[in-house]
Amino acid sequence: MGIEVKLEVFQGPLDLLLHLIEKNKVNIYDIPIVEITAQYLEYVQAMQEENLDLVSDFLVMAATLLDIKCRMLLPAQLNEEGEREDPRSELVERLLEYKMYQYASLDLRDRQVEAARALYKPPTIPPEVSSYEAPVDVELLLSGVTLSRLQTVFDFVMKRREDKVDPVRSRFGQIRKEPVKVEDKILFVMDYGIRCRVFGFRELLERQPTRMEIVVTFLAVLELLKMGRLEAEQENLFDEIHLRLVDDTPVTFDEEGG
Repeated sequence: MGIEVKLEVFQGPLDLLLHLIEKNKVNIYDIPIVEITAQYLEYVQAMQEENLDLVSDFLVMAATLLDIKCRMLLPAQLNEEGEREDPRSELVERLLEYKMYQYASLDLRDRQVEAARALYKPPTIPPEVSSYEAPVDVELLLSGVTLSRLQTVFDFVMKRREDKVDPVRSRFGQIRKEPVKVEDKILFVMDYGIRCRVFGFRELLERQPTRMEIVVTFLAVLELLKMGRLEAEQENLFDEIHLRLVDDTPVTFDEEGG
């Protein structure tokens, strides 16, 4: 009657080597190759030979261990830097890489288990709460924008407007339009904001054809900021000031005091 031997199942030769190293409590950087090789061959001899592909992988590793064992019995060879070559170094690198992937697979498994315990539900916020908008605080809205900065942008636009003047044609007579009204420019800025939503303060002023329209547009922007229809944003000092339309309902001029 034969003796039944129960063997542990390993996923490959590297898995078996790591098991033997941990079992013998040896340093992976200083493997006792003679002892580990003997234990490895004992395991291979006891393996079932039904899966030839699996057995062949273990036999290849056994041959590698025997080759390392023979090379360690020979005089040590020197590399290009004049240092002694360790025949076990390549095997150690493979074992460390395999161990790294083992740890990664365990981490992924733990994350999968934790993810299976996570439960989610759709939000149940009442519509009146989700649609609530805080009232506009004009002082807080304009806290990051100073009048000096607005004046600087205004002066810059006016200077660029002067640089564009043709010195010859500027001497010709001009057909003057009717005076520009702040109310008209408020409607213009509102319409521009509905189309663009976010736009630059300098860009808005540069679109005005005359000095008077620039001044009136400047006043219209200040009125809309005061009414809470526009928001002004400036990330850093001296950066471009961006205007954002926050309320596109039609303007009633009683609202802005006109």
